[in-house]
Amino acid sequence: MKRAELEQHIREGVLVPFIGMGVFKETQNEEGMQIPYDSDSMILALNGGRAMSPRLMYEYSRAAMSLEQRKGRAYIEGMTNHIFTSKPYAVPEVYVWLKSLMPRYVVDVNLDDSLLKLYADTDHFLVTGVSRIMGGYERFMVYMYHAQEKRYERIEKELLNSMLPILFKPLGCVVPEKNFIISDADFVDWLTEAMGGYAIPAFLKTYRENKAYLFLGLDFDRDTFRMVANEITMGLSGGYSVGDKNELTKKEEKFLLSHHITHLETNLEHFLKGAH
Repeated sequence: MKRAELEQHIREGVLVPFIGMGVFKETQNEEGMQIPYDSDSMILALNGGRAMSPRLMYEYSRAAMSLEQRKGRAYIEGMTNHIFTSKPYAVPEVYVWLKSLMPRYVVDVNLDDSLLKLYADTDHFLVTGVSRIMGGYERFMVYMYHAQEKRYERIEKELLNSMLPILFKPLGCVVPEKNFIISDADFVDWLTEAMGGYAIPAFLKTYRENKAYLFLGLDFDRDTFRMVANEITMGLSGGYSVGDKNELTKKEEKFLLSHHITHLETNLEHFLKGAH
């Protein structure tokens, strides 16, 4: 499918952009530091540029769990926030492209606020994930953004509707509250409640039915992100995937095939330039 057709489907709301870490591959902050774009670079950023043991380097959630156990929850939250807020960096090209389309519904598993910047002048809803909280099973918070006042307001989940664009950041965000799903314990808690139906607002469960997805920069080789994507896209009607890998692993191929997702034979850079 040509990119122009994909863009039309996004505008129509039948194709939902689903954004992952890979979109940051060419992004550095103003001091030349790389913004994490895969598991390894995330681990290095969390651990002050130092590699960890091979067992922990397998997936950043393991490394984050080890750091949390040794240095405390406040440390891992503070480091995550520091990575994405300490120094300015340009919004990745994927977001620049999406700004021309202004989708009505977007899923973004990144932890920064690049997606939110697209909608800074537009009223919208924001749904962010949370984990390991007391007082209930729900693992999300719902906000309404008031563009004129440039502020988010926490609202009741029942107020979520399709009258405004919906930005879904299931793994948390640096704003409006610093909630991050990043360590093994976070993912286990969130996925457990997701499987029980408590990680996604009731409105979104209905709204997402029969939608297709355009996965941009997602690494389906990691068990964690396959599980997250599976829970978020329940009831999907297929879709497309664009990344920077030359060859897919058997795990990736199996996941894409079982979800009727077509892997486009192009990388992100060429896709965004319209070469596909």
